[in-house]
Amino acid sequence: MKFLSFILASESPRRRELLEQIGLNFRVETGDVEELESAHFTPTELCRANAFRKAQVIAMRHPDKLVVGADTLVHLDSDAFGKPSSMAAAQRMLKRLSGRTHEVTTACCLVQWRPPRRVTFEETTLVRFAVLNDRQIRNYLDIIDPLDKAGAYAIQEHGELIIEGLEGSFTNVVGLPVERLRRELTAWCGREMV
Repeated sequence: MKFLSFILASESPRRRELLEQIGLNFRVETGDVEELESAHFTPTELCRANAFRKAQVIAMRHPDKLVVGADTLVHLDSDAFGKPSSMAAAQRMLKRLSGRTHEVTTACCLVQWRPPRRVTFEETTLVRFAVLNDRQIRNYLDIIDPLDKAGAYAIQEHGELIIEGLEGSFTNVVGLPVERLRRELTAWCGREMV
């Protein structure tokens, strides 16, 4: 039995797969939302703002439904790494991440207009990259499609070739901190989710 259904405001197949794996009751609907990109915000602030913007558009269409929006950024120091615009940009990103520990932050926003309610949270995971030479980077990019992935990599797609370790939520690096989201949904509905 499922206690709560919601709308996932994300076209990410990885987020959909993660939610399906834990058996939550949801459907997907997306809107035309241009993501904010600004040097005036921290990566966490950007993630929180973009998650809200994605959820808000769908919540306005369905004011009585719970909508979940999410946004993920890879960041190293104060530099945010979104989705690369080209294979050359993907190579540059992986070269910068090589041999370093970076952060992956995902913000989630739960919104409902009637009755009005909103909860926003974020989860950050530390990811330690192996030292990679140009050939290793090219080989990795030959076996995945980096252009739809923040930071130009996917931990769940041959991540063992480039990643030495992580501290925090694995699913957060995939694109959705399902453990935390499940707790927040449980608190939202006031009873245990299955």
